[in-house]
Amino acid sequence: MDAEALSRIQFALTASFHFIFPPLSMGLGLMLVVIGVIYVRTKDPKWRRLSFFWVKVYGLIFALGVATGVVQEFEFGMNWADYSRFVGNVFGSLLAAEGVFAFFLEGGFLGLMLFGGNRLGPRLWLFSISTVVIGAHFSALWIIMANSWMQTPAGFTIATDPAPARAVMTDFWAVVFTPSFWPRLMHVLAASWTVGAALMMSVSAWYILRKRHIELARSNMKVALPAFILFATANVAIFGPNQAIEVTNEQPLKLAAIEGQWGSTSCAPLHLIGWVDEATGTTTGIAIPCLLSVLAYLDPQAPVAGIDSFAPAPLPPINLVFQTYHFMFGVGTLLVPVGVLAGLLYLWRRRLYETRWMLWLLVLTVFAGEATITAGWWTAEIGRQPWVVYNVLPTADGTSPLLGATDVVISLGMFLALYTLLLVLFLYLLNRKIQEGPEELEAVETADVGSLPDTFRDIFSRPRRAADVGDEP
Repeated sequence: MDAEALSRIQFALTASFHFIFPPLSMGLGLMLVVIGVIYVRTKDPKWRRLSFFWVKVYGLIFALGVATGVVQEFEFGMNWADYSRFVGNVFGSLLAAEGVFAFFLEGGFLGLMLFGGNRLGPRLWLFSISTVVIGAHFSALWIIMANSWMQTPAGFTIATDPAPARAVMTDFWAVVFTPSFWPRLMHVLAASWTVGAALMMSVSAWYILRKRHIELARSNMKVALPAFILFATANVAIFGPNQAIEVTNEQPLKLAAIEGQWGSTSCAPLHLIGWVDEATGTTTGIAIPCLLSVLAYLDPQAPVAGIDSFAPAPLPPINLVFQTYHFMFGVGTLLVPVGVLAGLLYLWRRRLYETRWMLWLLVLTVFAGEATITAGWWTAEIGRQPWVVYNVLPTADGTSPLLGATDVVISLGMFLALYTLLLVLFLYLLNRKIQEGPEELEAVETADVGSLPDTFRDIFSRPRRAADVGDEP
């Protein structure tokens, strides 16, 4: 393989591994805010125990997300130097905004979130948790802005003097709010909230199966299961179709590729499963008539352009895009009936807690959710190939000209070894934390909750200790 192909593989590896953690951070963070609000309103100590437990899990996820995310910044310079030079005025501005406005917000309150349970009152601790969670969502907003510009570039011109050619921002708001931004943002956020609720639900189901922390697990399940049903259903019924409409309007070739639609046709079918033979230009599988036309145009008789109508335009790897999309679509859709069935079992005399096979399905939802999110990102990124900036800059023209294949092989091997170690370490620490379970409040609280400052006025009006001010004369 040449340096370009190896660089693609390396970036796919590091980006896919990194993206395990941001959705969990946003989704679990939102659920942390929910149980924090419940504690502030009810003063029930079980919610405080759950807050201490999940904050520690969040800290582990956040640490891995930061460590793996920094790598992406270096790869832009090392592997994709020409791309970085071309988009630096646009893409670089958005990444800089993410660092200034979002990352500092997260980092500034992260310490209070992780260690504030014994130093702040419930409301101030909830405020610090909420601020970190807002920062995580704000960070995702800027990243999705940058990536959406690569999918549907707007608000720029190409300057050639002085050389080399580069994209120059001409309209900030057009760059920020490209046609694909809002549909992609909501699709990503809903998926992240789903997988965060799934993590909380998965651990609760596991505790119930193992007959440990039963009261806590059932309480946690009462919060996580409705959230999971709501977010998964909204993504399948609203945000996913909105994303399909955006792809139809802005990237019709990607739409044809993800469905293996070779010839233009009305009442276009949507495949549930299948295989694309790119050599013969045929797609075989099980399909629902007219459903693609409905999702894309909200009209069962609407014509959908096929791959052949874009010839001789360069094509993405059709079968790969087809398979990743249908994995995302199929597994993501299956999450809805799993959640609804669990909800019905819960409402039916709490039979959910006695139905072991259903509980095991709930344990697996977090893994299915993460796999679905990864497949969705692969569909989005591979589907726009061979363009790194759609219809503007080919991926082959974005590589580092002085980078050799040997250099990439060495760094790829190092990343494989390092990321394998990080994954093993993450799973070990996460499993140990789950095995230990929520600690008793007596074991984690070092001060009476009522004595902790719970408003900003409390903080600034509390008298300083004599050791801080010195002996009075």
